[in-house]
Amino acid sequence: MWCDIGVNLFSNQFDSDRVAVVERAALAGVTQLLLIGSDIDESRQNITFCQQHLSCFSTAGVHPHQAANVNPDWLIQLQALSRQAEVIAIGECGLDFNRDFSPREQQQHVFAEQLQLARQCNKPVYLHERDAFTTQLAMLKEQQISHGVAHCFTGDVLQLKAYLELGLYIGITGWVCDERRGEALQQALRYIPSDRLLLETDAPYLLPRTMQPKPKSRRNEPAYLPVIAKMVAQLTGCTMDELATLTRQNCQHLFGFQPGLSTTYA
Repeated sequence: MWCDIGVNLFSNQFDSDRVAVVERAALAGVTQLLLIGSDIDESRQNITFCQQHLSCFSTAGVHPHQAANVNPDWLIQLQALSRQAEVIAIGECGLDFNRDFSPREQQQHVFAEQLQLARQCNKPVYLHERDAFTTQLAMLKEQQISHGVAHCFTGDVLQLKAYLELGLYIGITGWVCDERRGEALQQALRYIPSDRLLLETDAPYLLPRTMQPKPKSRRNEPAYLPVIAKMVAQLTGCTMDELATLTRQNCQHLFGFQPGLSTTYA
């Protein structure tokens, strides 16, 4: 059994077959999914879906791209969502200085509020970062964050070690399967302790380039997580069974995932 800790299930790419995506994942042995909330509305959609599909859990948060669009009472709404049983992490939150879809000052304000909320409700943070590592690391240290995951990590060894020193887990996606730009991540992978490693698809994005044959849609799905796992197993010297066991245990430790849950449908 596998846990996919990163699924954007309410992407419009899944509008026509959202439930079928979860069913296909279960058939592929991916039995637990963490749905990513990138804003208040998406977090609510995730929670409703999770209430009908007991193998699914959700984050609740505001992505840095959405930081400029929050309502005045966004934090009150997020606090309420964070108390829902289906919400097991705060985020996707962080900084993105690559695209700057939101002003950097606003990104930092919204990020800081979510870090405080995560501490208050004792839930892990679900972190996004792009071209903002120095600032993000400083904010994590200032807030004394040691409980969370670096989602879709694509950084170098120095960045990896800095996150590990804080106590964070590391989420590995299909980026590691990319022969063009995944070499640094492949090198960094060997430095991730086995008890800090998590796997995610970030579906529908980052379709593994090692996948053969590729789907005509070019859309990634949680059912393809074993393709990522195969590459990670090869690079770390684990068997697939060993990797499935340790990543499942890591999900249990960080998020409280329970073993043996099966997907149910309303």
